[in-house]
Amino acid sequence: MSIEETLKIKIKDSLKSEGLDLELNDIIIENSKTPEHGDYASNVALKFAGRLGMKPRDLAEKISNSIDKEVIEKIEIAGPGFINFFVKKDAINSVVKGIISAGDTYGRGAKNNKKVNVEFVSANPTGDLHLGHARCAAVGDSICRLYDFAGYEVTREFYVNNAGNQIHTLGLSLDIRLRQLLGEKIELPEDSYHANDIIDIAKLYNEKHPNEYKVGDEESFKKLQKFGMDEELEKIKRDLELFRVKFDIYSFETDVRANNHVQDVLENKYGKFTYQQEGATFLRTTDFLDDKDRAVVKSDGSYTYLMPDIAYHLIKLSRGYDQLIDVLGADHHGYINRMKSALMMQGYSKDTLEVELVQVVRLIKDGEEVKMSKRTGAGVTLRELCEEVGVDATRYFFVSRAASSHLDFDLNLALEQSSSNPVYYAQYAHARLASVLESASDIKIDENAPMLKEGSETELLKKLIEFPHIIEVSAEKRAPHMVATYIQELAASIHSFYTNCRLIDRDNLEMTASRLALAKAAKIVMKNALGVLGVDAPNKM
Repeated sequence: MSIEETLKIKIKDSLKSEGLDLELNDIIIENSKTPEHGDYASNVALKFAGRLGMKPRDLAEKISNSIDKEVIEKIEIAGPGFINFFVKKDAINSVVKGIISAGDTYGRGAKNNKKVNVEFVSANPTGDLHLGHARCAAVGDSICRLYDFAGYEVTREFYVNNAGNQIHTLGLSLDIRLRQLLGEKIELPEDSYHANDIIDIAKLYNEKHPNEYKVGDEESFKKLQKFGMDEELEKIKRDLELFRVKFDIYSFETDVRANNHVQDVLENKYGKFTYQQEGATFLRTTDFLDDKDRAVVKSDGSYTYLMPDIAYHLIKLSRGYDQLIDVLGADHHGYINRMKSALMMQGYSKDTLEVELVQVVRLIKDGEEVKMSKRTGAGVTLRELCEEVGVDATRYFFVSRAASSHLDFDLNLALEQSSSNPVYYAQYAHARLASVLESASDIKIDENAPMLKEGSETELLKKLIEFPHIIEVSAEKRAPHMVATYIQELAASIHSFYTNCRLIDRDNLEMTASRLALAKAAKIVMKNALGVLGVDAPNKM
């Protein structure tokens, strides 16, 4: 249990004895900004004194007097009622041994038996992954890693839209390219897919199935179309693997639509929520959260995209998940309440589905926006970005800000080897510690770390103590950017410790043994934190 949690429990018990029963999350414990104000501070007396009909300073005094001094050196009341806690040095220093003992599991939450399904990327298998897909991939996978580290049971899912107009257009585009390849003089229509990969797939199909394609034959067309979709999907999988993203489940729209499943869902589960208007079928989503009712069947008898999507979400829920998370582009804002409403019609709570909207990305190079790839003349792809700046920088930059915020991705900064580059700054902190530990591999460390007392040592210790709480809160808020912020703060504390303290002093092995233990603990936490974002922690740079 961290010192912050210990203090929260002690304060909670004290307030309960006064007749006020709070949740632990209601009690805020902060790191004090200066040593003169102790190690931790709380405004709990100011916040809740009114409920008890007391003055804040009087409540602060009662809390102070009721807390045992197991880990506390002293408690001071400041100003109108702030409580400052001075923690015993051995209590703070003890985190070092705990981190080293836990290793890769430090910060990992206990299993909470909550099953979560996270669907993300879900790009149409008709072309390369571009910047929007890339940021969704980084955000979605980091949420999954965060959930997993926090103790959730996580399933990563990719929904393949392999039915509908986009797949038909893919088939038509391949048909034209293959016929061109076979010598026919024919132009590719404007509304077709013009990327070079369509030409490459047509060539590959001709190599594998020479002289097989029959123009105008429906079966031949479907075979070519499926071949193209499979090739595009495999390419997407390869690019995602490069990006360190792997899915547990690939679900296909054709499977959702098979055996009249969508029609069965509409008739048997949603019949009482529908009505007819101008030949179309509408769902009464305004009875729940939506601002207007939504069409599920068009006047021509075909489904809108919403109805198969509803059936798909019910399939996911049938697997026993406690919560569904959809990571979608920001243009899906209107989608949220209509899908929540559809699930509420089946008795699910409005919180069963949560949607993380990911804002757009602009690539900036030399102060100018980059819109087109020099290689293809089209939009910059995920693979190209990774090849230019590396997977680590790409992943880190994409999650460094809240998903709901627009992001300017500075290519120059991502390549810079300086403290201005947040990825380099964090990785260099880890590499520095690794280098020190390697240089002092012959010195036995003291995991009790009794000699740590300098300001930069204490600040680093307190930052290490924060990590489990950061994981817990970041997972609750689905906010990997909070981990990125923590990483920068941790890196700053590590660099300050490295600069201000002599880590290897062979004339003072007692001090060295404590500092090397702190270095080892900090190295473990930095690696664990970077791992939550899918970023490597190199030992050499």
